[in-house]
Amino acid sequence: MRGKLLSVKICAQFVAALAAFGLSLSAAETHWAFKPITHPKPPMVKDSVWPIADLDRFILHQLEAKGLRPVGEADRFTWLRRVTFDLAGLPPSVAEIRAFEKDTTPEAQAKVVDRLLGSRAFGERWTRHWLDLVGYADQIGTSNNVFAEHAWRYRDYVINAIHRDKPFDRFVREQIAGDHLPYQSTEERAAHLVATGFLVLGDIEIVEADKEKLLVDIVDQQVRKVSKAFLGMSVGCARCHDHKFDPIPQSDYYAMAGFFHGTSTVYKTNRGVWSSVNEVELPETAAQKATRAKREIAHADKLAQWKTERDTSRKRKAELETELKQKDLPKEKRDKLTKERDAKNSRIDQLDKLIMHGEFFAPGIPRTYGVKDTAQPADMRVTLRGNPRTLGDAVPRGFLRVVTQAKPDITPGQSGRRALADWVAHRDNPLTARVAVNRIWQRLFGEGLVRSVDYFGLPGERPSHPALLDFLARQFMREGWSRKKLIRAIVLSRAYRMAGTHNARAHAADPSNRLLWRMNRVRLDAEALRDGMLFASGKLKLSSGGPAMPLEFPENVNNIDPKNVNPPSFSLRKWRPGQEFERTIYLPVLRSVAQPGPAALRNVFDFAQPSEFSGRRATTAVPTQALFLMNSPLVKKHAAALAARVRKMEKDETKQLNHLWLTVLNRPITADEQSDAQQFLKTAGKNGWTDLCHAMLASNEFLMRL
Repeated sequence: MRGKLLSVKICAQFVAALAAFGLSLSAAETHWAFKPITHPKPPMVKDSVWPIADLDRFILHQLEAKGLRPVGEADRFTWLRRVTFDLAGLPPSVAEIRAFEKDTTPEAQAKVVDRLLGSRAFGERWTRHWLDLVGYADQIGTSNNVFAEHAWRYRDYVINAIHRDKPFDRFVREQIAGDHLPYQSTEERAAHLVATGFLVLGDIEIVEADKEKLLVDIVDQQVRKVSKAFLGMSVGCARCHDHKFDPIPQSDYYAMAGFFHGTSTVYKTNRGVWSSVNEVELPETAAQKATRAKREIAHADKLAQWKTERDTSRKRKAELETELKQKDLPKEKRDKLTKERDAKNSRIDQLDKLIMHGEFFAPGIPRTYGVKDTAQPADMRVTLRGNPRTLGDAVPRGFLRVVTQAKPDITPGQSGRRALADWVAHRDNPLTARVAVNRIWQRLFGEGLVRSVDYFGLPGERPSHPALLDFLARQFMREGWSRKKLIRAIVLSRAYRMAGTHNARAHAADPSNRLLWRMNRVRLDAEALRDGMLFASGKLKLSSGGPAMPLEFPENVNNIDPKNVNPPSFSLRKWRPGQEFERTIYLPVLRSVAQPGPAALRNVFDFAQPSEFSGRRATTAVPTQALFLMNSPLVKKHAAALAARVRKMEKDETKQLNHLWLTVLNRPITADEQSDAQQFLKTAGKNGWTDLCHAMLASNEFLMRL
């Protein structure tokens, strides 16, 4: 009865809050995002020639209604560069440009798109978009530089899922409740467990001494992450009171929070006040067990060798100490013995570190960061004003009532995350498909159909093309929640082929290009810039994944002594050979310090803050960016490698310059550019080619995706 009275009280307060904003509960429920997805048909248009895809009709219909026309198509070189960066995060190679230039068949564009969608580069590129929403880092929390040894497994899980086009609804279910899903193989079970890293790989304050506060803060982070990433809603705003703008009462927050209240994410360590993220053992196939057994034997042998050498060194050191205590030793022999003793001391110190490091990182059963249900999952009680020590009544686990009145079917003794996952990924949920489709559109056009990509609530922006959004959402679900099929349809449309040129009349009527009369020009993000430079210089190194943190080097690891009160931590002093040439997705992501070493470009070009969940990065234009491109030793190094590569590829200067333009700007050089470049090389001296390549890599045309 008390719980019922509380529910009635909260509902009354919520209705009053809505009234303060001139809204009623029924009015809020009619908000476009909460309505069922419609079944729109492509509209009729006056110009029946321009559309080549159904989605084009939606775009053209609204333009014609305003008396506007789309601009012409981008040239083939611009389209190829655009689609290659958008899908793979890399520029097209010279060979790919020339092959596309020769292919004049109607299927030329489709061949390019299918090649890109089938590449691992597609999975690597689109995984970075997803990791922005996860708050991913190779670091646990922000305090004391604690390394997240197993975080890379989640990153690789996402790459593989996107590369293999795992249905998005399955992708959702695995990340929310992978530990509760059925499986048909050892590999599938392992992937499910790794997927739950979505719920734990955030900025968790593991030094928090108040463990009750830590637990409710983690639940809050999980509610916010799930609601933002999948639903485009800010449910977390209702933690302490009813949502100020959306029809989400505080009771709905705690209804969703209950699923995570019954979920174990962290545990208290034996190192002072510190906590850590749950590590879950992964199942292994017979072949994986055999491979691990061989590694364990080899590692044990190495440890035994080090320990034997240390024992021998200690014994010899003792002998030397005894000899050095003898009186009247000749100076030459005293100096010789002292030198040998100091060398033994140094080697013993080195062996101590190697042995401690080897024992700490000894190979064993593979582990991942993930979640599991608590021993006795239960509903969560309201934390009055967010205080975990001032509790109200428990709220039954449930979903957002503005979206559905369905009640979760929770298996007894479980957290109910499986029911939550099924609700989020259900076809009848009006938010999930819309949000996913809108995020994909934003990545391809620079702006979402709903520009507030992370927020579909009442104060958020309305869709510029609501019928198109629902058409694509319906198509997305109908075609098996396939990201690749949706992306293919979009990038082969006439709308995606448009140029980014200016039109005075269209700009006057629609200055922000909401009706999409041209393609939006966007700057390449940090990863595409760095990877593009590596690709152009010929230095890009392919990778199949694995640990980002080079923890195999003892000098990179601190505090691994079990008697230390602080947790193990990192200080990146040494990188793996060749790691500086890997794609940016495979480099460590840190929260507490600037992005290190090879990844320094991320510090300047608006890399997503890994302590937040962001579906859209800020794009700034500040002097430090230009200064970085002008003065960074890394950029100069890429320029020198590019110059050497171009001059080696071609013997004739004219051909060298055209090859350079194709490599960097992905189009042929013009006659004026050819003349200017040759004149520059005549007067620039011995570093002319490197300086020219440097200028190209720092040019606006290279930095922009047109």
